[in-house]
Amino acid sequence: MKITDVRVRLVTKDEGKLKAVASITIDDCFVVHDIKIISGKEGLFISMPNRKTPEGEYKDIVHPINTETREMIKKSIMDEYNKISEE
Repeated sequence: MKITDVRVRLVTKDEGKLKAVASITIDDCFVVHDIKIISGKEGLFISMPNRKTPEGEYKDIVHPINTETREMIKKSIMDEYNKISEE
């Protein structure tokens, strides 16, 4: 699997801990939208797209199966976020 495109949109108004929203393209054929970049107690982290269940819990709609893939996605998104937030 290769991440072939990363797009990050900075949040311009004060949205609290939400800093940006990202989309990634995998192998030029599959896109995942609405990956959030959030400021937490231990720094920035990504949150995969999710939905609220009738019980009030949030469940990921899509997510990586293993740590290696999650880290690859996180690094790609954070590299692009750092690049555009410095401009």
